[in-house]
Amino acid sequence: MWVPKDQEAPTYPAGFQVLKWRWIVERTLAWLNFNRRLSKDFELLPTTSETWIYIAMSRLMLRRLAKAKS
Repeated sequence: MWVPKDQEAPTYPAGFQVLKWRWIVERTLAWLNFNRRLSKDFELLPTTSETWIYIAMSRLMLRRLAKAKS
């Protein structure tokens, strides 16, 4: 890492460290990849991609609610 001469190099923790809440983000991205349209970036506008993410998560929530009532 490049550091200016007048600054001290930062210290990094040694070994593996679990990042808090990382598994939630990774699991959510895995759920989104079940939707074929979201597996690649086909959309031109970011708002369109955001809309498809809302649709995908709505489908997931509806499926879970339907399963919970059965």
